[in-house]
Amino acid sequence: MKLFDLPEEKDLTYTTKVNIPQYQPSGEKPDILSLCDEKKVLKLIDEINASNVSEDEKKFLRKAATRHYVFNYSKVADYYCHASKEMQELMEKSALVIIDFKDAIANGYVELSDFIKNLMETTGKHPALDDKLAENQENVEDGDLEDK
Repeated sequence: MKLFDLPEEKDLTYTTKVNIPQYQPSGEKPDILSLCDEKKVLKLIDEINASNVSEDEKKFLRKAATRHYVFNYSKVADYYCHASKEMQELMEKSALVIIDFKDAIANGYVELSDFIKNLMETTGKHPALDDKLAENQENVEDGDLEDK
């Protein structure tokens, strides 16, 4: 049983528009060592090396520690502007800079979003939103009106 008979509203929360801000170079090439803060990584690796865990566990933990590198993307973008063509291409492949949509597809960064976009276009539905709407409808029908 429906509690309310409300007209269906179109949810405009998500959009397919891509408005990428345009980067304005600072004019100065930063020192490459300033592009990334590695203090936490080095501290973790020291602790791992000093630990009594197995060598295989240490290898795993050292790999996991790399998640703690902190990149300064403003400086990365400044560096990119002054880098060689080869370095720029490698930075693009590593997604260190915002690349154009065609390159993003070629490098595999938009495969999933492209699949979802095609799914939405062919079905006329947004899977995540449709699931959430169905869940909310079930809650109303079950008499559960608390915020989720």
